[in-house]
Amino acid sequence: MIPGKNNGTIRAGSMRRLRPFVLILLSAILLFVSSGCTDERNTVKQEAASGRLQIVTTNFPPYDFARQITGSRADVHMLLKPGEEPHSFEPSPQDIRLIQNADLFVCTGGENDEWVEKILDSMQGHRPETLRMTDCTATVTEKQTAGMTIRAKNRKNPAAEPEIDEHVWTSPVNAIKIVRKMTEIIISRDKKSADYYKAQSHAYQKQLQSLDRELKNTVQNSRRKTIIFGDRFPFRYLADELGLKYRAAFPGCAADSEPSAETIVFLTKKVRQEKIPIVFTMELSTGKTADTICEITGARRKTLHSCHNLTARQFKNGATYLSLMRRNTKTLKEALN
Repeated sequence: MIPGKNNGTIRAGSMRRLRPFVLILLSAILLFVSSGCTDERNTVKQEAASGRLQIVTTNFPPYDFARQITGSRADVHMLLKPGEEPHSFEPSPQDIRLIQNADLFVCTGGENDEWVEKILDSMQGHRPETLRMTDCTATVTEKQTAGMTIRAKNRKNPAAEPEIDEHVWTSPVNAIKIVRKMTEIIISRDKKSADYYKAQSHAYQKQLQSLDRELKNTVQNSRRKTIIFGDRFPFRYLADELGLKYRAAFPGCAADSEPSAETIVFLTKKVRQEKIPIVFTMELSTGKTADTICEITGARRKTLHSCHNLTARQFKNGATYLSLMRRNTKTLKEALN
């Protein structure tokens, strides 16, 4: 399917907190919106006249899920710009207007979406129906495995409980649960197209089930059950579902980019001891840590795609969650045999 128009803007900054100028900007925008400006009224009129659902998502997985469910019967917008690091995001005025005018707003949920909660709270009675993907399935906390670099200075409160791992979509089983919930909400907002959405959703869920079987067969029929990640590890849900063991430089949402020397030594020894042929990195990463391990051990570097975001070229060429995950299946097969 052809990707929907992307009206989002990304700028460098921390997704975990809004900078003061962003809070000031937010207040100004909300005052502007509440005043009933002409452009805003025209936008609402145009949407009402078109009769098309307006769906806004923060990142790529729910964006693609919504496209698969609605086909050409909805306008689907992704706030995250293709090619940008997903943990660095600050909403633009256009982003906030898109969210407020949405029939359905889909976000990840959890601490990384703190900016979302601030914006929704500020909208009060004008907030859209919101679906948090972490509410669609059971969640786990980020896990520190042997060798990981963990620095307390990167946490707001070092004594706090471990954060929820927010990358729930990396498991196709969880993706199915998210799609089902999205379908329910979409149908409730556009009952006249209920049969169409149900058929689209059912067909897509069957494809996700097929993907799940392919991944499980790949792992079950492989010689190895361990993968090495010279990067952050956003695949906890996929690894748990497949029964994969893993060693990584950082947890999924770590702020670090440089691992400790101990981490490099640990992962290097692991690659050598188990004769692991591939060291993984995630998409849009510099891959420096993986490159260092590969240089020492002779292993090869490969990308395992978390689908958090994709490159501008992939977006333009119509990449989907399924196409990226099927590529992961082939890469895993290579790494585990």
